[in-house]
Amino acid sequence: HQHKAKHTLAQTSCHLPPTCIMTTVLILGCTTYVYFLYIQPSVHNCSSDGRLFAHYTSVVREQTPKKPLLLIWAIPLNIKFDFNDCKKYYNISSCDLTYNRSLYQQADAVMFYQKNIRSVAHMPQESRPQRQKWIWYNVESPSNTLKLPGINNIFNLTLSYRRDADIIARYDVVIKDEPDDHFVLPKKDRLVCWMVSNMWTAGSRVRTAYYKELTKHIKVDVFGLGFSVPLPAERYYPMMQSCKFYLAFENSAHKDYITEKMNGPLSSGTVPIVLGMPRDNYEEFMPGDSFIHVNDFPDAKAMAQYLLELDKNDDKYMKYFAWRRFYTATPHLLTTKNEFTQPTCLACNHISRDNRYSVVHNLYGWYHSSR
Repeated sequence: HQHKAKHTLAQTSCHLPPTCIMTTVLILGCTTYVYFLYIQPSVHNCSSDGRLFAHYTSVVREQTPKKPLLLIWAIPLNIKFDFNDCKKYYNISSCDLTYNRSLYQQADAVMFYQKNIRSVAHMPQESRPQRQKWIWYNVESPSNTLKLPGINNIFNLTLSYRRDADIIARYDVVIKDEPDDHFVLPKKDRLVCWMVSNMWTAGSRVRTAYYKELTKHIKVDVFGLGFSVPLPAERYYPMMQSCKFYLAFENSAHKDYITEKMNGPLSSGTVPIVLGMPRDNYEEFMPGDSFIHVNDFPDAKAMAQYLLELDKNDDKYMKYFAWRRFYTATPHLLTTKNEFTQPTCLACNHISRDNRYSVVHNLYGWYHSSR
């Protein structure tokens, strides 16, 4: 009987329906899953101590794309600056910067300073990585820009003062978030000032001639190496603030060529007197009542008479600062070490934000055009 019972049980076990077998397997699988998920300790357990979230956070950090690398190939004036200044002065830290040419193959972009190029022989000779961007950097006027042969169709981005450049490097007034009347005029003990580092720059003949004619009718205090009166960087803004008017004379007249010569007096509480492009080009960048243009007068004598009138009429003079209620001008960095900081930081910011790839076909044709 016992033998029969065992035989009957064996028969029963061997002839279970398929659905019964599938159900048994499913129950065993679920039991195993529950054991490892809830009973066996694991960092993947969604516990209240946040270990799971800590794990996934670390994964996200590991997958964050690395910053693009910008190689400065031709160093402006062979003067290096502290790369931390991009974060310090412009809150830009979106790329890595290097002077190390051995990293050429790893660089996402390479920046070349026009004055330091000289010829294509001074540029990389090894094969160019796919989609690596070459940046042509030049803030000199076309009159002071040599046309180098063989550099068409090799650059991808232009970095310049021009508004139609890919990366625009210039100092402009900025609209304030809220209007305010907090401007206080600095103490003035000079009437007209001018600072020149080089009297013989190409295209400077016109401004020098105007200055000489102006001095026949009004006193002009001069500074800079051009007059053998060097001015340390720390004295630049105090000097600028002490002057009622400043000769912001450009060395040549080209579309959009309005340099730091204009920004200095605007940010210092001084009225710039401009010579360069016509007034309407200046007014594309700053309020028309923030400066005096030499073309507003028939000659230097007439302008000198107007300046003397303003010197005696405070109300009329102060009208040249009404723009400050709505706009602000930020002082630019002065030392030679920092002269090229802003453009380099802007290039860094650009390559981290813009992935488009193009080629500049006729570089000098564009740069020397008047648009």
